[in-house]
Amino acid sequence: MPPKKKALDFHWLYEASVQNVDTDLDFALRIYSKHWKCKPLSIREDFCGTAKLACRWVQRNKKHQAWGIDFHQPTLDWGMKYNLSELSDEQKNRVHLICGDVLDAKTAKVDMALALNFSFCVFKQRETLRNYFKAVKKALNPKGIFVMDIYGGTESVMAKNDDVREIPGFTTPDGMKISDFNYIWEQAEYNPINHHTTCHIHFKVPGFGNINKAFTYDWRLWTLPEIQEILIEAGFSKAEVYLHDFDDDGDSDEIFRLRKTYENTQGWVAYVVGVK
Repeated sequence: MPPKKKALDFHWLYEASVQNVDTDLDFALRIYSKHWKCKPLSIREDFCGTAKLACRWVQRNKKHQAWGIDFHQPTLDWGMKYNLSELSDEQKNRVHLICGDVLDAKTAKVDMALALNFSFCVFKQRETLRNYFKAVKKALNPKGIFVMDIYGGTESVMAKNDDVREIPGFTTPDGMKISDFNYIWEQAEYNPINHHTTCHIHFKVPGFGNINKAFTYDWRLWTLPEIQEILIEAGFSKAEVYLHDFDDDGDSDEIFRLRKTYENTQGWVAYVVGVK
């Protein structure tokens, strides 16, 4: 009997296809320095999942501190096994992970808070989102910023929409080789009355086949003006929107600029920044 094929861990696929923590940190650093003319030393990663961003932050500078908050202990455990394990003992001591609710979890005051991969959309009611923004503002130092991302565009409000991207292969730390694979983002449901949406992430991996509904999200797709208004209601002094242009192939140029106007397209991703 041939040996049983080792199970494919979906977290590796997610980190490879969804996260680009260096890009996110570079953006946050640029905006922080623009507003405060100094360098931040501490961050809070909300909905941190595997805490990849928090771990990368402490690797960048021996003075950096990071707090990560997520309600799902098994995902935090995975991050501790694979991401924190890549750190030195000294670096590990500067990462503080909390299994809890971002609405009331307690951390030290930080210079920057980040809620990425559209994670705050889990809050569907305006009052709840405002309370979350208030909690973040309270956790920031006087010179602080709050960075989120959100997607939109004409295709983001269709009843059903699939976005397929090819992701470069890689080898996991335990030696499993993953060939180039497809990442599929499916917007399965969208209600135009309340902007509630159900989305799935699927993968198509050579040698492993189709992996359907590896991750599912039940969200409210907040609009840019709503997010800005609620940030101001929560006490932030400014709410800024940064959007990208497109290259000759129609893909994002990954250069995010402060915008007051923007021509709507089929799809875009924006950073929204609350300035304390």
